[in-house]
Amino acid sequence: MVKIRLARGGAKKKPFYSIVATDSRKRRDSGYIERLGYFNPVARGGEVRLTIEEERLAYWQSKGAQVSDRVKQLVKEFKDPSIRAKRVAEQAVKAEKVAAKLAAEAKAKADEEAKVEAEAKAAEEAEAAEAAKAAAAEAEATEEVAEEASEDAPEDASEEKAAE
Repeated sequence: MVKIRLARGGAKKKPFYSIVATDSRKRRDSGYIERLGYFNPVARGGEVRLTIEEERLAYWQSKGAQVSDRVKQLVKEFKDPSIRAKRVAEQAVKAEKVAAKLAAEAKAKADEEAKVEAEAKAAEEAEAAEAAKAAAAEAEATEEVAEEASEDAPEDASEEKAAE
């Protein structure tokens, strides 16, 4: 049975496919009966992405050749290029949604980190204020002890003089 399918070519990570009519029992990239076009999925700039000889494709289909699913999609796209434009637009919208979601997550994370940082700073300030209170209380207690000692000292000195 004859099949119309893709045969891979090109370099590693840079695929290039030929649309071929071949015997279904043959391997993917082995000899084929006829080349009907090509598909370059990594086409950039002015490079042609897809070419199909429609007359030859129709000829092989009339002879009973089976068309693979991917080639059917490519033929549809070749006949109506707006299909690809719609798909690219949908992918762009999806990419924008993902980017917006990632940005929102990043903002939420940054807000959370800022909140945690603010709480830590507030706790640090409270600890510093408490330490200052404790220092002030200790200083006050030391002053009271010093005042008591100074009040007691002259009396003891006068008593000692009187005792002599």
